[in-house]
Amino acid sequence: MTFALVMFWQGGAALTEAGRGRLRALLGGLAGVDRSILYTPARASDLYTDDGAGPTLGVQIEAPSLEALEAACAADGALQALADPDFLPELAGAQADQQMFVLRRYPVDEAQMQTPAGEMPCSYVVHYPGPAQDYNAWMTHYIAGHPPIMRRFPGIRGIEILTRCDWISALPFARAGHMQRNRVLFDSPAALTAALHSPVRHEMRADFHTFPPFEGGNYHFPMSTEVV
Repeated sequence: MTFALVMFWQGGAALTEAGRGRLRALLGGLAGVDRSILYTPARASDLYTDDGAGPTLGVQIEAPSLEALEAACAADGALQALADPDFLPELAGAQADQQMFVLRRYPVDEAQMQTPAGEMPCSYVVHYPGPAQDYNAWMTHYIAGHPPIMRRFPGIRGIEILTRCDWISALPFARAGHMQRNRVLFDSPAALTAALHSPVRHEMRADFHTFPPFEGGNYHFPMSTEVV
């Protein structure tokens, strides 16, 4: 089983190269972690949605145990550096949130990245704040129906569904309570745009209209993606 700590910052300025370097070093040194992912804004086009400017920065930290993530978020944990205004001064005034999830991965036909030189892979990060009228019915329907359609997107390299769990954290950031987050991965923003303008996008929209009742809408953001 894989758990994920997800944090997003809204506002502030773009991450500088110096800031990116400090963040890479922090995330790369975390104990008990499988990998970390840095998200920064990207541009892509969707046939059905335009949710405006996305987060300034996102971080996804993955580990085989919830305890490893909780240790990193403890009062004496390594991630307390993120609360130091001098660590990433470009994010002064930004609002951060945090949430831990169970991370579920689904198969794709070709996972090998083929990102063009000079570009970065691109994730489509989707938030479902919720709640659902019946969370079990929601998840049963979503997991049975949506990933097989996602798999048919041309050029898709990864599919993840993150579902909520309870967690302990001493980080001084707002605690989000999304019922679900998703991520699909592509070689580049252009590859994501091509997928979102393919016939599969119409299938996704048709399936959306069969979802069990839920509140809160959903939000879609293209994010450049760097694995640390």
